[in-house]
Amino acid sequence: MKLSEIKTLLPALDNVAFRLENGDFVPEHFHITEVGIVTRHFIDCGGTIRYEQVVSFQLWNADDFEHRLKPQKLLQIIQLSENKLGITDLEIEVEYQSDTIGRYGLGFNGHYFILEHKATACLAQDACGIPAQKVKRNLTDLKTSSCCGGGNC
Repeated sequence: MKLSEIKTLLPALDNVAFRLENGDFVPEHFHITEVGIVTRHFIDCGGTIRYEQVVSFQLWNADDFEHRLKPQKLLQIIQLSENKLGITDLEIEVEYQSDTIGRYGLGFNGHYFILEHKATACLAQDACGIPAQKVKRNLTDLKTSSCCGGGNC
């Protein structure tokens, strides 16, 4: 989800809620402790130099169980970060503490925001010897050629 998308969604919401893909909710007393730009400038295993930027939201749970972040307040935090940090319309990545600090993509299901799993991958598979994935087919899906008709095989 891009920053412009969350800014469009927030005014229509009564509450801000985040849910993990496994169905667990982030406790409703969460805080967004950081909004920022995260830049990655790196080289992949094939030698290609890459550059990525995302907007980062950091979610944190404190012991103030009555705390609730309202949509208008989150919108104000986003607008402040745009003005002070020069944040543009980038993809959002969410940091959230579970067993360790996890990094998630952000989606929306019509009711609440979904913390979407991210996975590592080789960005230069052709350069580091990873074979192309073969297409699996059922033998029953293969058509017989005309040479096999009438017992000529």
